[in-house]
Amino acid sequence: MSSPFSALRGEALKGHLDVILLSVLAEGPAYGYAIINKLDEWTGGELNLSDGTVYPALHRLENAGLLRSRFAVEAGRRRRIYSLTERGQEEYRRLRDEWMAFTEGVQRVLEHAGGVQSR
Repeated sequence: MSSPFSALRGEALKGHLDVILLSVLAEGPAYGYAIINKLDEWTGGELNLSDGTVYPALHRLENAGLLRSRFAVEAGRRRRIYSLTERGQEEYRRLRDEWMAFTEGVQRVLEHAGGVQSR
């Protein structure tokens, strides 16, 4: 059975990765592996992002001023903890609202076409 997130693979995922990562960090500071685990948990294993996808994106978001990081020792390991900056919180809200409006519009189209029942 294919994943409902199959369409988010490859290039398509890159267009949504920022809002996905910012969403996790909107819940509070976290290190990269914890972000990956939280996404896995929240999506029931459907959205399994690799280190090679997540860490470069976190560094890019930090360089853009949307995240800040600090080092901390947790469970005896030195980890880089990421958190949203004020600008990152604003960007998260903007991207979230944009995504919600988009998906609601697509939902209405699918319902109109008879492809999806209302929830």
